[in-house]
Amino acid sequence: MDDEARPDLEIPDSDEQLLAECRVETFRAGGPGGQHQNATESGVRLVHLPSGLRAVAREERSQHRNRARALARLRSKLEEFLHRETPRVSTRVPRREKEKRLGDKRRRGQAKGLRKPPDPERE
Repeated sequence: MDDEARPDLEIPDSDEQLLAECRVETFRAGGPGGQHQNATESGVRLVHLPSGLRAVAREERSQHRNRARALARLRSKLEEFLHRETPRVSTRVPRREKEKRLGDKRRRGQAKGLRKPPDPERE
């Protein structure tokens, strides 16, 4: 997403404030964990309404632990979403460096020229 389309959001400090900005969905997690996990709605999906980002946790058998994991994941996704790269400041190549590069190229060309077989017309 480019910088113009990114909304000006702030990540709340507390989990309660972040949860207030989210829609919390619970679902049957399934997978390993047996009868308890398959019978209860222990999976948690958080949808951050201002940004539309989603985080899912379904590893634990407890809905509370899954909610904490989903909150941590959502927080890290929000930080990544809101992070802006600072633009690189382009600098000039110093004259000394240009001269060094050209000298290296010249020496390299001479070394390669010495690898050629001798030219019969020159001798």
